[in-house]
Amino acid sequence: MLISGLFVGMALGFVMQRGRFCVTGAFRDIWVTRNTRWLTAFLVVVAVQSVGVFALDAAGVISLNSGPFPWLATIVGGFIFGFAIILAGGCATGTYYRAGEGLVGSWLALITYALFAAVMKTGPLSGFNTSMRSVTVEQSNFYSVLNVSPWLFVALLVAGVALAVRHHLNKPQFKMATPPASKTGLAHLLFEKPWNAFATAVVIGLIAIAAWPLSWATGREAGLGITTPSSNAVNYLVTGDPELVDWGVLLVAGILLGSYIAAKGSGEFRIRVPDAVTVLKSLGGGALMGIGAALAGGCTIGNAMVETAQFSFQGWTAMVFMILGTGLGARLTIMNRRPSSGSGQARVPAPTAARS
Repeated sequence: MLISGLFVGMALGFVMQRGRFCVTGAFRDIWVTRNTRWLTAFLVVVAVQSVGVFALDAAGVISLNSGPFPWLATIVGGFIFGFAIILAGGCATGTYYRAGEGLVGSWLALITYALFAAVMKTGPLSGFNTSMRSVTVEQSNFYSVLNVSPWLFVALLVAGVALAVRHHLNKPQFKMATPPASKTGLAHLLFEKPWNAFATAVVIGLIAIAAWPLSWATGREAGLGITTPSSNAVNYLVTGDPELVDWGVLLVAGILLGSYIAAKGSGEFRIRVPDAVTVLKSLGGGALMGIGAALAGGCTIGNAMVETAQFSFQGWTAMVFMILGTGLGARLTIMNRRPSSGSGQARVPAPTAARS
């Protein structure tokens, strides 16, 4: 059953690459363009997964258990991670799928991300990480504190996200010129036709749901996750211990492979070597991502997508501070470079999530 991790990762990498699904862009656009379209798409993933996760729990397929909430590490780590993804040019998953597209900067960010995640989890800084995460409160999720059914939160989340999607669908959309189709049928749909943000989000949510029982079947009692598998991959390369190659390690390997297939099939694969400044940002951003994700207990997938779907305090707190950290990063590296409206120069268009 371990091989199912590879296939789930391939599906996730393929869909995220073809849908240009960038969580960094979703968080960044809140600050740079005041646009919440991609944030709404991200919350669609959370809502879809939430329905599936609690249905699986109710059916006895999985069993959701929450430990104490490490509030200090989550706040600090989430903020560091949010700042880091601006420097690195993508979050953990975004870095994986962009590496599959041939972006050398993402290769560098991915290496330092995985390395520093291992340093924090099992290396020289593991004691510091453990100490930070030992500062906890017993309350772990919203519905247990309020003593209500989790389905109440599921219903509220689904309703709120549905209203947000409706709002964005009712807004006039800018249509970009596209070249004539060169493919037909399924090949055109998979590799050429632009993917709708919300449709992509639904598919990612379904993949996230499928990850739970498939991962549990191998003894790994979790859903999608990127940071610990990346750390395990580094430790495997150092120690050669085959026990480290679990479902999660195959998942992240699959993301690389799936994104490569998608980029190659769509003609978007190209080796792109960054300049020296981007190299430094990628290396530094990747390192800070590994540190922040280890402290927070997860990245934009493990925390902001998976933990939020369970309505845990850790997930929602991490996401809020990731967004705040992204705001600081955007202000220091993007917004301060935009010429003022009175300078007589045209404003530089802010990048969108789809192109980040």
